[in-house]
Amino acid sequence: MTIRLMIALFVFALGLGVAAGPVQADKHENRKDLLPYVEADADGLHKQPWFIESFLNLREDAEEAAGEGKQLALIWEQKGCPYCREMHRVNFRIPEVSDYIRKNFNVIQLNMWGDKEVTDFDGKVTTEKKLARKYRVQFTPTIQFFAADVHKGPKQKGSDLEVWRLLGYWKPFHFKNTFAYVREKGYETEPSFQRWLQALARKMEAEGKEVKLW
Repeated sequence: MTIRLMIALFVFALGLGVAAGPVQADKHENRKDLLPYVEADADGLHKQPWFIESFLNLREDAEEAAGEGKQLALIWEQKGCPYCREMHRVNFRIPEVSDYIRKNFNVIQLNMWGDKEVTDFDGKVTTEKKLARKYRVQFTPTIQFFAADVHKGPKQKGSDLEVWRLLGYWKPFHFKNTFAYVREKGYETEPSFQRWLQALARKMEAEGKEVKLW
């Protein structure tokens, strides 16, 4: 993915539902079924209990996800990231959001400045922070999505194999449905996530379902 494309995606996200500053969770805080908030650990990262702990061999991780009928997603965070905190404070506490992700994806958290050893899809061993540079991860949170059969593909760096990338903090409706966009392979028939999401919203409204754009 080129820098120009990454910047274009980030600008696009600003118009889609990414927060320009820390968001207010008040409307969600009134819900009685919210999941517990996960405090940051010693590394300054918020780790959901369902995040996958692995040996960080990404090809093997993708194969394991496929064996469970799921797809692999990498979520990049860093200490002190306010948007990462909001993602955990708001999005991941909403049951229908977390449940959908857990059902369909194995999510692995990576530290943008971390030193853990990672084996890329191309077989090369590196560290988290070097891999972040290799993948041109410049914002947190960044989520990289991979096709269900990516482990069967060529030995290339992961950034050349990803099918979708989410940059920054997205509001719950947009956030959940970017996972649906990947899971349903929406990118194959509609390269524009914005148009795909608009079509989904119209369909939901026609079915009498509430569209919570927030």
